[in-house]
Amino acid sequence: MPETHRGRRQPHEAAEVEPLTALAPRPLRHVLFRQFWRDLVFLHWEADPFEVARLLPPGTVPDLYRGRTYVGLVFFRMHDLAFGHTPPLPYLGAFNEVNVRLYSRDALGRRGVVFRSLDCDRLLPVAAARMGFGLPYRWSHVSREWYGRRLLYRTRGRTGARPAGHVRLDVGDEVVTPLPLDEFLTRRWGLHERLVKRTYYMPNAHPVWTFRRCDLLGWDASLIAAAGLTPPRTEPASVLYAPGVPVRFGPPVRLRPGSRQVHHPRVTRPHSGGA
Repeated sequence: MPETHRGRRQPHEAAEVEPLTALAPRPLRHVLFRQFWRDLVFLHWEADPFEVARLLPPGTVPDLYRGRTYVGLVFFRMHDLAFGHTPPLPYLGAFNEVNVRLYSRDALGRRGVVFRSLDCDRLLPVAAARMGFGLPYRWSHVSREWYGRRLLYRTRGRTGARPAGHVRLDVGDEVVTPLPLDEFLTRRWGLHERLVKRTYYMPNAHPVWTFRRCDLLGWDASLIAAAGLTPPRTEPASVLYAPGVPVRFGPPVRLRPGSRQVHHPRVTRPHSGGA
Protein backbone atom coordinates (compact mmCIF):
# COMPACT_ATOMS: atom_id res chain seq x y z
CA MET A 1 0.00 0.00 0.00
CA PRO A 2 1.59 3.31 -1.05
CA GLU A 3 2.08 5.92 1.64
CA THR A 4 2.38 9.69 1.57
CA HIS A 5 5.75 11.30 2.27
CA ARG A 6 4.59 11.68 5.88
CA GLY A 7 3.85 7.99 6.18
CA ARG A 8 0.06 8.35 6.13
CA ARG A 9 -2.42 6.90 3.69
CA GLN A 10 -4.26 9.25 1.38
CA PRO A 11 -7.99 9.41 2.24
CA HIS A 12 -9.01 7.65 -0.99
CA GLU A 13 -6.78 4.65 -0.39
CA ALA A 14 -8.45 1.63 1.21
CA ALA A 15 -6.69 -0.07 4.10
CA GLU A 16 -6.65 -3.80 4.63
CA VAL A 17 -9.58 -5.13 6.63
CA GLU A 18 -8.75 -5.46 10.33
CA PRO A 19 -8.42 -9.03 11.65
CA LEU A 20 -11.10 -10.70 13.72
CA THR A 21 -9.61 -10.40 17.18
CA ALA A 22 -10.96 -11.65 20.53
CA LEU A 23 -10.19 -8.25 22.08
CA ALA A 24 -10.50 -4.75 20.63
CA PRO A 25 -7.61 -4.10 18.18
CA ARG A 26 -7.37 -0.43 19.21
CA PRO A 27 -7.21 0.96 22.77
CA LEU A 28 -9.87 3.45 23.86
CA ARG A 29 -8.05 6.65 24.81
CA HIS A 30 -11.24 8.17 26.20
CA VAL A 31 -14.40 6.52 27.53
CA LEU A 32 -17.61 8.26 26.50
CA PHE A 33 -19.96 5.87 28.30
CA ARG A 34 -20.06 2.42 29.88
CA GLN A 35 -22.70 -0.29 30.13
CA PHE A 36 -23.12 -3.97 30.97
CA TRP A 37 -24.83 -6.33 28.52
CA ARG A 38 -26.50 -9.39 30.09
CA ASP A 39 -28.25 -12.50 28.76
CA LEU A 40 -27.48 -11.85 25.11
CA VAL A 41 -29.17 -13.92 22.42
CA PHE A 42 -27.81 -13.67 18.85
CA LEU A 43 -29.83 -15.01 15.90
CA HIS A 44 -28.34 -14.62 12.41
CA TRP A 45 -29.43 -15.36 8.87
CA GLU A 46 -27.77 -14.92 5.50
CA ALA A 47 -28.84 -11.71 3.77
CA ASP A 48 -28.67 -10.42 0.21
CA PRO A 49 -25.47 -8.32 0.09
CA PHE A 50 -26.88 -6.08 -2.62
CA GLU A 51 -29.95 -5.41 -0.48
CA VAL A 52 -27.75 -4.77 2.55
CA ALA A 53 -25.45 -2.39 0.65
CA ARG A 54 -28.36 -0.01 -0.04
CA LEU A 55 -29.10 0.22 3.69
CA LEU A 56 -25.60 1.10 4.91
CA PRO A 57 -24.37 4.65 5.59
CA PRO A 58 -22.15 6.32 2.95
CA GLY A 59 -18.50 5.36 3.23
CA THR A 60 -19.23 1.76 4.23
CA VAL A 61 -19.87 -1.51 2.41
CA PRO A 62 -21.13 -4.92 3.56
CA ASP A 63 -18.58 -6.90 5.52
CA LEU A 64 -18.45 -10.43 4.19
CA TYR A 65 -17.71 -13.90 5.48
CA ARG A 66 -16.80 -16.26 2.63
CA GLY A 67 -18.56 -14.00 0.16
CA ARG A 68 -21.76 -13.68 2.18
CA THR A 69 -23.20 -11.16 4.59
CA TYR A 70 -25.69 -11.54 7.44
CA VAL A 71 -28.51 -9.86 9.32
CA GLY A 72 -28.70 -10.26 13.08
CA LEU A 73 -31.57 -10.17 15.55
CA VAL A 74 -30.09 -9.56 19.01
CA PHE A 75 -31.86 -9.55 22.39
CA PHE A 76 -30.25 -8.49 25.68
CA ARG A 77 -30.62 -6.73 29.03
CA MET A 78 -28.74 -3.47 29.56
CA HIS A 79 -27.39 -2.68 33.03
CA ASP A 80 -25.24 -0.01 34.65
CA LEU A 81 -25.37 2.61 31.91
CA ALA A 82 -22.93 5.37 32.92
CA PHE A 83 -21.14 8.33 31.33
CA GLY A 84 -17.36 8.46 31.45
CA HIS A 85 -16.19 7.27 34.85
CA THR A 86 -19.27 8.46 36.77
CA PRO A 87 -21.49 6.05 38.75
CA PRO A 88 -24.21 4.16 36.82
CA LEU A 89 -27.50 5.96 36.29
CA PRO A 90 -30.27 4.80 38.64
CA TYR A 91 -33.40 3.41 36.95
CA LEU A 92 -32.63 4.93 33.52
CA GLY A 93 -29.46 2.85 33.24
CA ALA A 94 -31.23 -0.52 33.10
CA PHE A 95 -33.56 -1.70 30.32
CA ASN A 96 -34.25 -4.46 27.79
CA GLU A 97 -33.30 -4.06 24.13
CA VAL A 98 -33.83 -5.84 20.82
CA ASN A 99 -31.96 -4.77 17.70
CA VAL A 100 -31.68 -5.65 14.02
CA ARG A 101 -28.14 -5.20 12.80
CA LEU A 102 -26.01 -5.49 9.68
CA TYR A 103 -22.24 -5.81 9.22
CA SER A 104 -20.09 -3.12 7.64
CA ARG A 105 -16.55 -2.01 7.00
CA ASP A 106 -15.04 1.31 5.97
CA ALA A 107 -12.08 2.53 3.92
CA LEU A 108 -9.79 2.28 6.95
CA GLY A 109 -10.55 -1.42 7.21
CA ARG A 110 -12.56 -1.10 10.42
CA ARG A 111 -15.30 -3.69 10.83
CA GLY A 112 -18.52 -2.42 12.34
CA VAL A 113 -22.17 -2.90 13.05
CA VAL A 114 -24.98 -0.89 11.46
CA PHE A 115 -28.25 -0.86 13.37
CA ARG A 116 -31.45 -0.89 11.35
CA SER A 117 -33.69 -0.76 14.42
CA LEU A 118 -33.32 -0.77 18.20
CA ASP A 119 -36.36 -1.43 20.39
CA CYS A 120 -36.00 -0.32 24.00
CA ASP A 121 -38.42 -0.16 26.95
CA ARG A 122 -37.04 3.07 28.47
CA LEU A 123 -38.12 6.35 26.85
CA LEU A 124 -35.34 8.77 27.90
CA PRO A 125 -32.44 6.63 26.57
CA VAL A 126 -34.41 6.26 23.31
CA ALA A 127 -34.70 10.04 22.91
CA ALA A 128 -31.07 10.68 23.89
CA ALA A 129 -29.69 8.06 21.47
CA ARG A 130 -31.81 9.31 18.58
CA MET A 131 -30.93 12.97 19.06
CA GLY A 132 -27.31 12.58 20.12
CA PHE A 133 -26.14 9.79 17.81
CA GLY A 134 -28.79 9.34 15.13
CA LEU A 135 -29.42 5.75 16.19
CA PRO A 136 -32.83 4.33 15.13
CA TYR A 137 -34.17 3.64 18.62
CA ARG A 138 -37.90 3.08 19.25
CA TRP A 139 -39.79 3.09 22.51
CA SER A 140 -41.35 -0.37 22.70
CA HIS A 141 -42.50 -3.02 25.14
CA VAL A 142 -39.58 -5.42 25.68
CA SER A 143 -39.65 -8.16 28.32
CA ARG A 144 -37.18 -10.80 29.52
CA GLU A 145 -38.26 -13.81 31.60
CA TRP A 146 -36.43 -16.86 32.90
CA TYR A 147 -38.40 -20.10 33.43
CA GLY A 148 -35.85 -22.38 35.02
CA ARG A 149 -33.17 -22.67 32.33
CA ARG A 150 -35.45 -21.39 29.57
CA LEU A 151 -35.12 -17.76 28.50
CA LEU A 152 -37.90 -15.82 26.77
CA TYR A 153 -37.62 -12.36 25.22
CA ARG A 154 -40.63 -10.61 23.74
CA THR A 155 -41.09 -7.20 22.13
CA ARG A 156 -43.98 -5.29 20.59
CA GLY A 157 -44.61 -1.71 19.59
CA ARG A 158 -46.54 0.68 21.79
CA THR A 159 -48.70 2.20 19.07
CA GLY A 160 -50.20 1.23 15.74
CA ALA A 161 -49.30 -1.98 13.94
CA ARG A 162 -45.63 -2.12 14.84
CA PRO A 163 -44.13 -5.59 14.39
CA ALA A 164 -43.51 -7.92 17.30
CA GLY A 165 -40.68 -10.34 17.93
CA HIS A 166 -39.65 -13.03 20.35
CA VAL A 167 -37.10 -15.73 21.00
CA ARG A 168 -37.23 -18.79 23.29
CA LEU A 169 -34.06 -20.64 24.30
CA ASP A 170 -33.06 -23.53 26.49
CA VAL A 171 -29.71 -22.52 28.02
CA GLY A 172 -27.19 -25.00 29.40
CA ASP A 173 -24.19 -24.62 31.67
CA GLU A 174 -21.57 -25.88 29.24
CA VAL A 175 -19.21 -23.33 27.72
CA VAL A 176 -18.96 -23.73 23.93
CA THR A 177 -16.27 -22.67 21.49
CA PRO A 178 -17.58 -20.25 18.83
CA LEU A 179 -17.34 -21.31 15.20
CA PRO A 180 -15.52 -19.08 12.69
CA LEU A 181 -18.85 -17.63 11.53
CA ASP A 182 -19.78 -16.85 15.15
CA GLU A 183 -16.49 -15.00 15.60
CA PHE A 184 -17.14 -12.97 12.45
CA LEU A 185 -20.56 -11.95 13.77
CA THR A 186 -19.60 -11.10 17.36
CA ARG A 187 -16.04 -9.75 17.18
CA ARG A 188 -17.19 -6.24 16.37
CA TRP A 189 -15.32 -3.29 17.81
CA GLY A 190 -17.42 -0.36 16.67
CA LEU A 191 -20.54 0.84 14.93
CA HIS A 192 -21.14 2.93 11.82
CA GLU A 193 -23.96 5.47 11.72
CA ARG A 194 -24.93 8.66 9.89
CA LEU A 195 -25.63 11.93 11.71
CA VAL A 196 -26.04 15.41 10.19
CA LYS A 197 -25.23 14.04 6.72
CA ARG A 198 -21.91 12.57 7.85
CA THR A 199 -21.00 8.99 8.65
CA TYR A 200 -19.15 8.30 11.88
CA TYR A 201 -17.49 5.32 13.56
CA MET A 202 -17.88 4.78 17.30
CA PRO A 203 -15.38 2.31 18.82
CA ASN A 204 -16.05 -0.03 21.73
CA ALA A 205 -14.13 -2.54 23.84
CA HIS A 206 -15.07 -5.43 26.14
CA PRO A 207 -13.62 -8.67 27.54
CA VAL A 208 -13.57 -11.90 25.53
CA TRP A 209 -17.00 -13.38 24.90
CA THR A 210 -18.08 -16.50 26.78
CA PHE A 211 -20.80 -18.52 25.06
CA ARG A 212 -22.90 -21.29 26.58
CA ARG A 213 -24.71 -24.16 24.95
CA CYS A 214 -28.25 -23.23 23.91
CA ASP A 215 -31.11 -24.78 21.96
CA LEU A 216 -33.50 -22.60 19.98
CA LEU A 217 -37.12 -23.41 20.86
CA GLY A 218 -38.92 -20.70 18.90
CA TRP A 219 -38.53 -17.30 17.28
CA ASP A 220 -40.35 -14.50 15.49
CA ALA A 221 -38.15 -12.34 13.27
CA SER A 222 -40.82 -9.92 12.01
CA LEU A 223 -38.57 -7.03 13.04
CA ILE A 224 -36.18 -7.90 10.19
CA ALA A 225 -38.80 -7.28 7.51
CA ALA A 226 -39.84 -4.08 9.30
CA ALA A 227 -36.19 -2.96 9.11
CA GLY A 228 -36.28 -3.08 5.31
CA LEU A 229 -34.83 -6.53 4.66
CA THR A 230 -36.21 -9.70 3.13
CA PRO A 231 -37.69 -11.77 5.99
CA PRO A 232 -35.89 -15.01 6.89
CA ARG A 233 -37.38 -18.21 5.47
CA THR A 234 -35.01 -20.70 7.08
CA GLU A 235 -33.67 -21.59 10.50
CA PRO A 236 -30.91 -19.21 11.69
CA ALA A 237 -27.39 -19.89 10.46
CA SER A 238 -26.03 -19.04 13.92
CA VAL A 239 -27.65 -19.13 17.39
CA LEU A 240 -25.64 -17.95 20.41
CA TYR A 241 -26.21 -17.21 24.08
CA ALA A 242 -23.75 -15.17 26.18
CA PRO A 243 -24.13 -14.44 29.93
CA GLY A 244 -22.77 -10.94 29.42
CA VAL A 245 -19.86 -8.52 29.28
CA PRO A 246 -19.06 -4.98 30.50
CA VAL A 247 -18.67 -2.64 27.51
CA ARG A 248 -16.96 0.72 27.05
CA PHE A 249 -17.57 3.11 24.14
CA GLY A 250 -15.21 5.78 22.90
CA PRO A 251 -16.11 9.10 21.24
CA PRO A 252 -17.40 8.89 17.65
CA VAL A 253 -14.98 9.69 14.82
CA ARG A 254 -16.29 11.08 11.55
CA LEU A 255 -15.28 9.36 8.35
CA ARG A 256 -13.21 11.64 6.14
CA PRO A 257 -14.92 12.78 2.93
CA GLY A 258 -12.37 10.86 0.84
CA SER A 259 -13.11 7.67 2.76
CA ARG A 260 -16.43 7.41 0.96
CA GLN A 261 -14.49 5.52 -1.72
CA VAL A 262 -14.43 1.98 -0.42
CA HIS A 263 -13.41 -0.98 -2.53
CA HIS A 264 -16.50 -3.14 -2.88
CA PRO A 265 -15.80 -6.75 -1.92
CA ARG A 266 -16.71 -9.71 -4.05
CA VAL A 267 -20.11 -10.89 -2.92
CA THR A 268 -22.09 -14.10 -3.13
CA ARG A 269 -25.87 -14.11 -3.09
CA PRO A 270 -27.58 -16.18 -0.39
CA HIS A 271 -28.71 -19.73 -1.14
CA SER A 272 -32.19 -19.96 -2.60
CA GLY A 273 -34.79 -19.98 0.13
CA GLY A 274 -32.49 -18.11 2.52
CA ALA A 275 -32.87 -14.70 3.99
